Amino acid sequence: MNDAQTTQRDYRATVFLPRTEFPMRGDLPKREPEALARWQAMGLFRRLREISAGRTAFILHDGPPYANGNLHIGHALNKIHKDVINRARQMAGFDANYVPGWDCHGLPIEWMIEARYRKAGKDKDEVPVLDFRAECRAYAAHWLEVQAAEFKRLGVEGDWANRYATMDFASEAAIAAEIHKFAANRALYRGLRPVLWSPVEKTALAEAEVEYQDKTDTAIWVRFPVVLGDFAGSSIVIWTTTPWTIPGNRAVAAGPKIDYVLVKVEAVADASLARVGDTLFVAAALLDAFSADAGIIARSTLRTIKGHDLAGSVCAHPLRGRGYDFDVPMLLGDFVTTEAGTGFVHMAPAHGEDDFFLCHEHGIDVPETVQDDGVYAPDVPLFAGIHVYKAADPVCKALEDADALLKREEFLHSYPHSWRSKAPLIYLARPNWFIRMDGAEQIRAKALDAIDNTAFVPEAGRNRIRSMVESRPDWCISRQRAWGVPIAIFVRKSDKQVLADPAVFARTRAIFATEGADAWYARPAADFLGNDYNPDDFEQVFDIVDVWFESGSTHAFVLEARGMRWPADLYLEGSDQHRGWFQASLLEAVGTRGVAPFKAIVTDGFVLDEQGRKMSKSLGNVTAPQEVIGQYGADILRLWVMNSDIHNDLRIGKDILKQQADLYRRIRNTLRWILGGLEGFSDAERVERDAMPELERLMLHRLAELDAMVKRAVDTHDWTGVYPAIHQFCNTDLSAFYFDIRKDALYCDVALDAEGRMLRQSDTRRACRTVLDSLHRCLTTWLAPVLPFTADEAWRARFGEDACVHLESFPDVPVEWRDDGLDAGWAEMRAVRKLATMQLEESRRNGDIASSLQAKLTVTLAIDAPDALQSVDWAELCITSAAETLISSDAAGAGDSAPLRAVPRVEIAPGTKCARCWKVLPEVGENHAHPTLCRRCCDYVE
Repeated sequence: MNDAQTTQRDYRATVFLPRTEFPMRGDLPKREPEALARWQAMGLFRRLREISAGRTAFILHDGPPYANGNLHIGHALNKIHKDVINRARQMAGFDANYVPGWDCHGLPIEWMIEARYRKAGKDKDEVPVLDFRAECRAYAAHWLEVQAAEFKRLGVEGDWANRYATMDFASEAAIAAEIHKFAANRALYRGLRPVLWSPVEKTALAEAEVEYQDKTDTAIWVRFPVVLGDFAGSSIVIWTTTPWTIPGNRAVAAGPKIDYVLVKVEAVADASLARVGDTLFVAAALLDAFSADAGIIARSTLRTIKGHDLAGSVCAHPLRGRGYDFDVPMLLGDFVTTEAGTGFVHMAPAHGEDDFFLCHEHGIDVPETVQDDGVYAPDVPLFAGIHVYKAADPVCKALEDADALLKREEFLHSYPHSWRSKAPLIYLARPNWFIRMDGAEQIRAKALDAIDNTAFVPEAGRNRIRSMVESRPDWCISRQRAWGVPIAIFVRKSDKQVLADPAVFARTRAIFATEGADAWYARPAADFLGNDYNPDDFEQVFDIVDVWFESGSTHAFVLEARGMRWPADLYLEGSDQHRGWFQASLLEAVGTRGVAPFKAIVTDGFVLDEQGRKMSKSLGNVTAPQEVIGQYGADILRLWVMNSDIHNDLRIGKDILKQQADLYRRIRNTLRWILGGLEGFSDAERVERDAMPELERLMLHRLAELDAMVKRAVDTHDWTGVYPAIHQFCNTDLSAFYFDIRKDALYCDVALDAEGRMLRQSDTRRACRTVLDSLHRCLTTWLAPVLPFTADEAWRARFGEDACVHLESFPDVPVEWRDDGLDAGWAEMRAVRKLATMQLEESRRNGDIASSLQAKLTVTLAIDAPDALQSVDWAELCITSAAETLISSDAAGAGDSAPLRAVPRVEIAPGTKCARCWKVLPEVGENHAHPTLCRRCCDYVE
């Protein structure tokens, strides 16, 4: 035998080796900016609008973020979620025109500008208002541009060139127009009533501007002596957690149906402020707790009555004789409970809503004891000039000196604070502008009807916002600040009525549209009133409107003004917006148009750290989106969003991001394998589904299942579980199963010419490549909304640099691909395969075999095993070189694996290893021309 005959031929060139330009490493921080530049150069957003002409519009109206700093992780969550929904709707055949916007007015920006003044030793009130507003505008404009760039870097597609901002002149004019609508229908009124007030910022705040923090406060039990009525000589005991409101007390309230007891104090502890012989009224249900708190050791019950029996009684103010020499009537209020305290509530009408309305109902005036800055007014006896934050000690001292204090106790509780200044808030009655919730306009009733007709994701959002609207007071829309849209109206001095002249309103709006709201401060009143009115007869209102009213009006100057679909298909924000933007938008639209500005509301949870804690710079647990993008890329952050349970609180941190990066790599490797397997694929290779092997039909079935999930998510806006299911499919069904099985056919069932061109291939390989084509088209388009950079890269890797996946639509998946019967049959086969794989792995660890292709599988079938288990090619399925099927005499399984009706056993495969496909077969060596090949491989190389 000569040397040529003994030299073994290298058959590697005859095997199909997948090739693709789609790299294994994503290198996203580098590649993503290049993709953004490419989309910008190709005019992607413009082309999307062009190809969408004539389609059904889909409008997700953007709730405006606040323009005052770099984006935080909550911003990223919000905008990514919106972008996924918009991209998916676009690819589902809609015209998803997304207009991003910003909220630019209000206290947070004012506060930052004032901080500059404070640092420079300047007083804000000494700065001309127009100069101050100009600084606020410049500050907001700067951060708007910064945030826009950061949103774009996240991959958010939208009409950035035509974004909206509440400080745009057209927006300010539209906001004024919405105020005028409420003035015209008389729902707008000026009234005196308590509102949440910030003494530090000297303005009213909305509920949505409030955060709750733990605060140590003082609770007190106080005697109110009864001076008139059947129970004169006894005392009513009240309990309050706000001692500073005692100077503002004007009444006491009892629950009409509550049982009260009049007790006589028989013995007290040494430190008790109660006196032996005192006769005190307390709710029966709270008597024991009160006695323990007040140090009353022994008592006797003199009488038990209902609350309504106290009607007509009159008390003295506990500080009578010290400047508070007025009567305190006993009133009945259904809001009084026996949950805590004594069952009596002291009424300070300037400092509580229940207090105000009950006192107002009985003609009791509202005293102005506290000024805008939280300091007692100069005419307040004993406490003039003291700040309410520091009033507990002097008030308790005065009560104790008056022999009215029964008990003082410090306690920790959750208390409202300004989310900007972090200072505690108070309830304070001040003249403000309100929108009436009830009455002829029926805003509350219409809003509740609108909530019932709105779709909510999750459904729990409906009850949350409904309960808020049901119980909310009239909407306080005025703020005592400078940066914002003024409540641009005039009030007639003679009768205090709003001038609701359409001509004045139109003139005001026209000026605002060309000069902005600054004109209200720069121009004389006559320019707005015109020639028909004397400016001296009117008060020009300079309060600015609540920023929530502004953002609640965006539907008017973004959707309506631009001719977009109204109402919007969807509003999407965090769950805190049930009391914020969702509610403001609902009330504003219902009050002016009678219906909600949205068809559906989607709410997300809050982002916490990996331990479930709120993020805080002091804790050092803040995850900044800019840092995540710099290390991993935006696609990883987007994958985290859509892999999370987004409607509940989410967690993020280093370990979670590492997990997401691992998930991303698996998805990327799946796409790379598909692309490599499709090299040179042409339509001529396609195989119809009915002609495919069952394994390929199973993969098409799984695609049909996923397609149904995607379509359902598009329709419902609920993407929960969709992308985890896609990842699971890539990892479990494809990489660990289908790809593993079909590698042999893909690589070896093909004849290539000298240049590597395909000459012929097996039917199985054609079916596999046909499925790979569908996998690529489906997975790449389905992933495009959440992984826009990676999906576009995978699309271009196949269809060329001029292609763009974002101009494509989701593929039409034929309904006949769905075959639920396949799942049942393959579930048992995959269970047997899993057991075989475990046995093969054990044989490898033992050194019996080096790879599964060195093994033979013997599968013992139960006598009642279905045909599917008998006809399957177990060697192909389990990637062994040979398989033998035996029939057991037992039914319903064999051996120790009774649930399985096919039990595998691993043996050493007989034969020699094929140099081309690496299978170990007895037939290797039969062909003298190719003595190292098996029959199949000889067929494909000859």
